[in-house]
Amino acid sequence: MLNRSMWPVRLMAIRLAAEQVNIYEFATLDGSPFCSYEPGAHVDLQLRDDLVRQYSLLPGDDGRLRVAVQTDETGRGGSRFLAREAHVGDVYFVSEARNHFPLVRTASHSVLIAGGIGITPLYGMLVDLERRGASWELHYAVRSDAKTVFGEALRGYGDKVRIVRSDHPGDGRVDIAKVIEAAPAGSEFYCCGPERMVDAFVDAATGLPSEKVHLERFSATTGIAAAGGFEVRLERSGKQLFVAEGNTILQTLRDAGFAMPSSCEQGVCGVCESRVLSGEPDHRDHVLSAAERAKGDTMMICCSGSRGPLLVLDL
Repeated sequence: MLNRSMWPVRLMAIRLAAEQVNIYEFATLDGSPFCSYEPGAHVDLQLRDDLVRQYSLLPGDDGRLRVAVQTDETGRGGSRFLAREAHVGDVYFVSEARNHFPLVRTASHSVLIAGGIGITPLYGMLVDLERRGASWELHYAVRSDAKTVFGEALRGYGDKVRIVRSDHPGDGRVDIAKVIEAAPAGSEFYCCGPERMVDAFVDAATGLPSEKVHLERFSATTGIAAAGGFEVRLERSGKQLFVAEGNTILQTLRDAGFAMPSSCEQGVCGVCESRVLSGEPDHRDHVLSAAERAKGDTMMICCSGSRGPLLVLDL
């Protein structure tokens, strides 16, 4: 179970959003509003003691929490649990909202690029942008009309939205390089989707200032740091442990009896983020920005290691 604060919520409704995609709506047990959150934010949803997953939050102003989940039969189990075992009235636990994919509200123009269920965090962004009268555009790649999440709502935005369906003759794929090239100067760029799309986005955005490029991945694309050969000192616990070759910091701490929170164990969810008091992390995550990595005061212990002989963590 996570050692961060979690609150009980009740599943109030399950609605079909697209083929193999459901929207799950939750409310607090006492009816009080869920905490406020910004576009791009996500929560940890604890479905069982051993099953915690991260889901982007959909926009809403009624104090309830909504997530869109695509059922993946080959995934790690969260979507299958929700599709097969979740029932209206069930109680689960949810964390406070966190945001590693924030919207820059001062942008002169925002370019949103999504693939499949990757539309989820970007949908909240475009709703916010439209509400404020800001300039934006969305390019959304899907396999078919049936798999288009929020299709009816998106079509209501007219030519601000381009939906590309791979089963439609002449559609093909989103040409990300052309989208970036055609964008007004000073635009902010956002992408969330399958690995191939995000990789193409990163390549196409190579010439842009790094602070203008924002992305969120479903899974890691870099290997975890498992070379070992360094010590980890836990400042609050007063323990010092050796991380052996083949082990991560997270696994080393668990082997020593520490109940450490984690979920993805790939460096994409941020659950295991730990404060660094001393030493130089070998960052392998997809959560921290370049500036946050350079600062060196936090790391994801599920996948990152140490560049020196000793790391001191605030644990």
